[in-house]
Amino acid sequence: MIKIYTSPSCSSCRKVKKWFDDNKIPYESKNIFGPTLSVDDLKEVLQKTENGTDDIISPRSKIVQEQHIDFDEMTISQLIEFIRKNPSVLKRPIIVDDHRVQVGYNEEEIRTFIPRARRYAESQCSPENCENWDRCDVAKNSDPR
Repeated sequence: MIKIYTSPSCSSCRKVKKWFDDNKIPYESKNIFGPTLSVDDLKEVLQKTENGTDDIISPRSKIVQEQHIDFDEMTISQLIEFIRKNPSVLKRPIIVDDHRVQVGYNEEEIRTFIPRARRYAESQCSPENCENWDRCDVAKNSDPR
């Protein structure tokens, strides 16, 4: 299941959720400021990042700038506890599935969350090369379930 970590006031978060809704891809939305942001959630996100905290923590965050925090000096437990107490340090939205994490809204990169079979069908199907185009729901954003 895809998880999207968001905040209510974030326009990029709304864009991401709209994109998933428009593409009929199921997801679970988690408000980073709510009680649902768990230790396990943060461990999962961190495990899937390529660059660790650089991928998910905003250096422009007020608390990071004011306190000159060095995340490299923290243990994983300290880091997770810090994020849970200060969720505003997280970049958002953060999209996570079984294989990858994406931070922010990027129209090209977000397409990797479309199921592979549907991406293939979309690349192969068109009105010009498919006699079933007018009846085909696969390439027209059908529910892939």
